[in-house]
Amino acid sequence: MNKEQVKQTIMDGKAVLGIELGSTRIKAVLIGEDHTPIASGSYDWENKYLDGIWTYDLEDIWKGLQGSYQKLAEDVKEQYGAKLKKIAAIGLSAMMHGYMAFDEQGELLVPFRTWRNTITGEAADRLTELFQYNIPQRWSIAHLYQAILNEEEHVKDVRFFTTLSGYLHWKLTGKKVLGIGDAVGMFPIDFKTRDYNQKMIQQFNELIADKGFPWKVEELLPQVMTAGEVAGKLTEEGARLLDPSGMLEAGTLMCPPEGDAGTGMTATNSVAVRTGNVSAGTSVFAMLVLDKELKKVHREIDIVTTPSGDPVAMVHCNNCTSDLNAWVKIFAEFMESMGMEVDMNELYGNLYRKALEGDKDCGGLLSYCYFSGEHITGFEEGRPLFVRTPDSRFNLANFMRTHLCTSLGALKVGMDILLKEEGVQAEQIMGHGGLFKTKGVGQQIMAAAMNTPVTVMETAGEGGAWGIALLASYMEKKNGESLDEFLAKEVFSGENGSTVVPDAEDVEGFNVFIKRYKEGFPIERAAVDCLD
Repeated sequence: MNKEQVKQTIMDGKAVLGIELGSTRIKAVLIGEDHTPIASGSYDWENKYLDGIWTYDLEDIWKGLQGSYQKLAEDVKEQYGAKLKKIAAIGLSAMMHGYMAFDEQGELLVPFRTWRNTITGEAADRLTELFQYNIPQRWSIAHLYQAILNEEEHVKDVRFFTTLSGYLHWKLTGKKVLGIGDAVGMFPIDFKTRDYNQKMIQQFNELIADKGFPWKVEELLPQVMTAGEVAGKLTEEGARLLDPSGMLEAGTLMCPPEGDAGTGMTATNSVAVRTGNVSAGTSVFAMLVLDKELKKVHREIDIVTTPSGDPVAMVHCNNCTSDLNAWVKIFAEFMESMGMEVDMNELYGNLYRKALEGDKDCGGLLSYCYFSGEHITGFEEGRPLFVRTPDSRFNLANFMRTHLCTSLGALKVGMDILLKEEGVQAEQIMGHGGLFKTKGVGQQIMAAAMNTPVTVMETAGEGGAWGIALLASYMEKKNGESLDEFLAKEVFSGENGSTVVPDAEDVEGFNVFIKRYKEGFPIERAAVDCLD
């Protein structure tokens, strides 16, 4: 589409909007009728650690949502000389899981508890034993049950709880619904009915019956919806919440709100059986669409779904690039102190590429990128850590390679269970997220870790905001097609991307590194125990 055609699409109200609230950035993407991004806006933010809880304030949530939309509208005006008044469809997405609990008046009862918290270990263990189904610590039901075990005063007053995407969608549409890919992180899903598992609902109600709460758990949960369904319309109040300027019209159709895992699958065309994707940024997770059930329950493996409700094995790790980013900032600070001008994109690129010059096993260096706890490896808290022996080969290339490898360390531990113990097959893994921004580097390290070809598409940089925009477009245009058919024919036809095949020496070197990584856990444990 040329510029005039794009402008006409915008003015005719045929463009589609997707907004995703990630851990460090909120991004809005507007796509045209050919599904290509035509404008974008973003807003940077950070979580807070208050009273032992990782959280975001409601004020910051709305400020960020409105800020990203405002930047998008400004981009539209600057590029096309058009005002964004009417939109064909809207989709909202956010980091998955966590706990947002509301009372009868719709007031938030306790600060938003994000996916990053590792404070629900007892609840997660008890529910996993009860259901015989893995319940991760970050899942909403684990947070609710832990609050019950803690005898928290607010629990009796809960009348609705949801995820961040579900909260925003509720406020913009008035509908208490959730896409199935995010809903499965609230409570286990029955893959046949595409709804919450009724047997487990009953088990949970029986478990807490003696508490005498004035609710049943099914009364608190949002309605489950699948890709393609209409999940409400943007209300007048919702339009003002999203666009306080008053320019945006109400009435836009909205698709089911989704989590960042579902939008990552969509953005990488990884919703069909035996496809997989890895999202690597502040956190990292890998998802493989299953063709059969796993042999047994693994605490390291989540069973989630595609946006259409097909079963997916997921390895989710709380930590990935935060420590790596911190080290890059140290190098930037050094450059500034020397009076040098810093281009962060150039700095990242140079340091990442330097890592490829390092020893395949990282030269005996070791680090842990644990800003927070890491359930995959058994840590309730984390301490970023770098350690070496006197005879380690300590140079810049090995230093950078170590931090790239350790960002995938916990993921490697979980993926080995899937690929080696369970024999799950992945023909190809699609990569997206900040780790892959420097061409070829993140891919090469990931291919070594997974021993599987890793492909990054040109559109992968658009990430989850583009993914949820595609889901909104699918709702509007599906014409009887399944989601994987729609993506293959209408969106990704002819797009091949760049593929890196694992190098045998890289794979061997990563295996040596991961052995050192596992053997070094007592060092990380000592850091957690000794450093407050």
